[in-house]
Amino acid sequence: MAQTTFSGPVASQNGFIGGTATDPIVVTTSGNISQSYATTSATSGDTRLSYNKLTFTAAGSGETLRAFSVVNTGTAAVGGTVNGAHISLEVDTGGAVSGAGNAIRATLGGTLAAQTGTLSVIQADTNFGAGVTVPASASYVRVTDSGATTGAITNLFNLPSAMVVARTASASSHTIKIIVGSTPYYLMVSSAQ
Repeated sequence: MAQTTFSGPVASQNGFIGGTATDPIVVTTSGNISQSYATTSATSGDTRLSYNKLTFTAAGSGETLRAFSVVNTGTAAVGGTVNGAHISLEVDTGGAVSGAGNAIRATLGGTLAAQTGTLSVIQADTNFGAGVTVPASASYVRVTDSGATTGAITNLFNLPSAMVVARTASASSHTIKIIVGSTPYYLMVSSAQ
């Protein structure tokens, strides 16, 4: 793969493009198409390897970051994994986190006094074509216990106490289906407290 090196500041008023939808970068061996490696010895403040901010000033819509992986030829990831995005936080021997350490932190906020629309911190979505069937193990959220030490985390959620309300209804009215291993279980829920 060809390597491009910039020895000084590089500016573009229209952003940078690597390939297009009709003329993509063609890669025939595995490797990182775009990569950045850095270390920091800063003793305070935040260091970010990549910082992107998109401000909407009109009626348009979009995302600051859109990651889109497509499998369209053959069976990918035989014995492996294909991800739209894989984000990790690792604390190794010699390191420590005394505050919060999150592999993903999603924040919803703003200063508009009367918020509108359908707001959520995380939206789990599907986009299957017509007539598609999915395996029985498919789910909106999957939790795995990987690594050499399993069972280290035993809590599924850590919720603020205001979200837990004492039940006053005498019976559950509905269930939410979950799968543990390959066995279906049902969380009891009610339409009233």
